[in-house]
Amino acid sequence: MHKILLIDRCHYTRQGFKNWLSQNTAFTISETDNLLLAREKIIQWRPNLVIADFTSFASSLHNIQQLSSIYSACGTSIRLMLLNSMRHKMIEEYCLVQGSRSIYNKTVPLPELYAVIHKQLSARPPFNSDRQFTSPLLTLREERILKLWTDRANNDFIASMMGISTKTVYTYKRNIRMKLGISNRFSLFIEQYQSS
Repeated sequence: MHKILLIDRCHYTRQGFKNWLSQNTAFTISETDNLLLAREKIIQWRPNLVIADFTSFASSLHNIQQLSSIYSACGTSIRLMLLNSMRHKMIEEYCLVQGSRSIYNKTVPLPELYAVIHKQLSARPPFNSDRQFTSPLLTLREERILKLWTDRANNDFIASMMGISTKTVYTYKRNIRMKLGISNRFSLFIEQYQSS
């Protein structure tokens, strides 16, 4: 039984893939529309294959480095197949640097896509041992705080949600900014409004 995780913001794409792949009893399918939850799911569930459309997250990415958490969770033992809904130069370049060799378009015919999925599942590790990570990764707690922060939660709310002091929230935010190379606390929100 092969486990496949679908990561895509589009509900219809996830449900369509899930229904299509579930016709084969050799697959167990799970899906998510959240990059933070995807990382946790990969670590806990250990799928054989992750099929992701990172371009569907283009408008919500605060920093391209957020994708590194998915690559890190996959490591060298889980195949990551990229299936993009559109061309996004920055995301494609980042994925190629991280070791992705094939990026497929969502318009690929289903029989061809099915063959690619089987090929990915039959490949043996190590997959891309030359993969290099270009920046430090956020911890799971830092990712949760970043999510709350970008959802415009105040420090007191973040502290109560995370079970930490408000002073510790400031420390986490400083560490997040340093790891993501953000010059000031407003940069996350400026980029968000410029892409809108």
